[in-house]
Amino acid sequence: MTFTQIVKQFKFPISTVLFFVLIENVAWIIEPTFFGSLLDALINHFTDKEAYVNYTTPLIIWILIYMLNVFGGAMSRLFSGRVYSKMYADIATRVIINSKKRGYAASKILARAELAREYIVFFKERLPEVSWQFFATGGGVIALFFYDWRIAAVAFLVIFPVIWINNVYRKHVVTLQKNIHDTREDLYRLVDEKNTAKIHQYYHDMVPPQHKIAKWNSIDYGVIKVLLMIIFIVVLFICIDVDNFSTGKIYAIVAYIWTFIASTEYLPGLMESLTSVKDLSTRLKEEEDV
Repeated sequence: MTFTQIVKQFKFPISTVLFFVLIENVAWIIEPTFFGSLLDALINHFTDKEAYVNYTTPLIIWILIYMLNVFGGAMSRLFSGRVYSKMYADIATRVIINSKKRGYAASKILARAELAREYIVFFKERLPEVSWQFFATGGGVIALFFYDWRIAAVAFLVIFPVIWINNVYRKHVVTLQKNIHDTREDLYRLVDEKNTAKIHQYYHDMVPPQHKIAKWNSIDYGVIKVLLMIIFIVVLFICIDVDNFSTGKIYAIVAYIWTFIASTEYLPGLMESLTSVKDLSTRLKEEEDV
């Protein structure tokens, strides 16, 4: 069962979960702006006793946005548990039926049904991360533009080397992920044979590709983090020395930059999951006559 077939069959349940994920992400990405306004209002209220400063309205708006974020997050987690558990049951059943039609051994059928769980991992964990990546990156750059176009330009330009680095990571992981799937398909056969030595060798054969994936993951993570540290320093200099922003605006800008930086932590795992799903989709592709 391919990735495309799964999306077509379960498009409405998946869309429901993503709808609440989008609510959560939209509320989260605009929250720093309103909290920054609230922070400035509170500072002005407590430092300037003579002037009247309305901090109640910014406080109410921030609370509403925060609760909208909580609502979206709670509902997405609720529906996620319902949708994806049923989805895995349907996918695994279909994989077993199609594998039996092709005459595969029972060990290989069970292995492929277990491999199909990676589809659920992608939809349940990686797809929300994709959504968050989009909002954290694109939304963060757009939000920064309203504070200073130079800061937004710096954040926008750094996207390209980050994409290039992660593409290099993805290319190295493709073959390694395929090797892991090849090895995992042999597990049930080895258990049937009750050959302890081969089972021992099976688990040791999975170590090298996983170690190499971890190596590329660490390189990818380290290079991106150092690059973003430099960008962060440049942005701080612009905020404080050049533009002389208020405390609330500096908070909002720093929050958006940290959001931008934190979102890159998902990229290596996301690239790994994408390559895994791609290989799995090819591996479980149904024949036209089945």
